[in-house]
Amino acid sequence: MLQRVTEAAVRVEAEVVGAIGPGLLVLLGVAQGDGPQDADLLAEKTARLRVFADAEGRFQRSLLDTGGAALVVSQFTLLADTRKGRRPSLTEAAPPDLAAPLVQHYVEQLRARGVPVAQGRFGAHMQVSLCNDGPVTILLDSRT
Repeated sequence: MLQRVTEAAVRVEAEVVGAIGPGLLVLLGVAQGDGPQDADLLAEKTARLRVFADAEGRFQRSLLDTGGAALVVSQFTLLADTRKGRRPSLTEAAPPDLAAPLVQHYVEQLRARGVPVAQGRFGAHMQVSLCNDGPVTILLDSRT
């Protein structure tokens, strides 16, 4: 999930571990069966998605065009299945030993494309603060 922000930060135990100014907050969920090709596809889409306004106010500019940054926060709860009962099922989320390397691969692919990246801490209890710009929130899925 991408959120266009004017600023965002993530804290772990009151310590800021990642922060950005204008750019995209990326809440990244890794599903069972995801692989490096999914991370590559999403990194390319994230870097080049035109969700920033040009001089006429139209979505014509990307992170690369604006020099914006990305704050990547792993969020397995994006894979929650709420179709049955009242407790979300998280069986679709990849286990940590598979998800952590894919999150890091995604971060490395963003950096390889020239995007400055800050990150949360995988597996930690985090507090995320942001100022959503627009608001603009876009869901990306490598499988659709």
